[in-house]
Amino acid sequence: TEIKMPTVPDFSHLSRFPGETDNTFDVILHKFEIVEKIPAIPFAGILFILAALPTGLNWPLTLGLWGFFVLDWLSIGLLPRFQRSFGPVHPPVLMLAVLRALFALLPIQASIPLQVIGTVLVVYSFWIEPHWLAITHQSLQTPKLSAGVKLRILHLGDLHLERITQREIAIQAEIDRLQPDLILFSGDILNLSYRSDPTAIAQVRQVMSQWHAPLGVYLVSGSPAVDLAKNMPRILDRLPTCWLQSDRISIPVGSESIDLVGLTCTHRPQIDGPILQKLIPEPPVPFTILLYHSPDLAPIAAQLGVDLQLSGHTHGGQVRIPGFGALVTGSLYGKQFEGGRIQLRNMILYVSHGLGLEGAAAPRLRLFCRPEMIFWEISGSASRNQQPKRNL
Repeated sequence: TEIKMPTVPDFSHLSRFPGETDNTFDVILHKFEIVEKIPAIPFAGILFILAALPTGLNWPLTLGLWGFFVLDWLSIGLLPRFQRSFGPVHPPVLMLAVLRALFALLPIQASIPLQVIGTVLVVYSFWIEPHWLAITHQSLQTPKLSAGVKLRILHLGDLHLERITQREIAIQAEIDRLQPDLILFSGDILNLSYRSDPTAIAQVRQVMSQWHAPLGVYLVSGSPAVDLAKNMPRILDRLPTCWLQSDRISIPVGSESIDLVGLTCTHRPQIDGPILQKLIPEPPVPFTILLYHSPDLAPIAAQLGVDLQLSGHTHGGQVRIPGFGALVTGSLYGKQFEGGRIQLRNMILYVSHGLGLEGAAAPRLRLFCRPEMIFWEISGSASRNQQPKRNL
């Protein structure tokens, strides 16, 4: 996708930004957690009332719809027992019940098949797709590196670990298979619900301790609401990773080098933009990669001459509708930066769908938006005498 964005919008008038504590989405998710505290019997009663409303207390129809609600309850309730995900049960069940109740207003000839399809989608989106890892292969050719120079980069993001599951095991298996030269992680290590959980911290350290690449493993912190500043040193202590905190470093690629800029994300472009500008030389002669959690700095990065920005945060929406895409994004630019490869001027922005799942009361599901690792193959196209000199 190519987007023409000649000017950078001014967001300074906003008081709340995606990814910050107490943004609107964050507040709603946390308030909805109160549903989890409802005891089982009263909760079953609430579901029965929801079933009775669209069916007019027609007992066969009401009990049938209530049965679909209970099947959702059972399916989601078993997820932690089978080590699939570890979120609250009642909130997603209630969300699904409301959605099913709306479809129950349709004629019975349409409603019953749609309820059956709904059950299939619930099983698929909660049990299967969150663990069905996608490896996206991307290539980029640049005249800023000599012909014959090649670099393999693995971009990971939004791990959001709750506990080690088959997904994390599969991630490590793919790292071992792909054998990248460089691993870059674009933030959000723990799940929002487990950001200070000792077991989650111990297990994510176990996961990240296995990440190795010849040119190193580099990461930036994610949303301030998720990667708490006070927890980052504890998580990363003695791990084989380099935490970039608004730093620019040079990484050797054979006899040449690239620049990697790792910027701490506040989600406020009016704050992070000037910091990025100080980190980018003018002009940025080396091939320059920006590692930044949110895609929302991309218009500024493109103006500054960054070649490749690797971001995440949006999860690709986590629920996507074929032909439409993400229902919800965590970007100031809405669906423009919801996910995938985007061309901005001479810069490529890639927004990862992420690996893990949203926290708090959000349903632990993915629908048509598989967890994603991006494997980049970057190659040079310039002859040796065309290579620009680095200003030291």
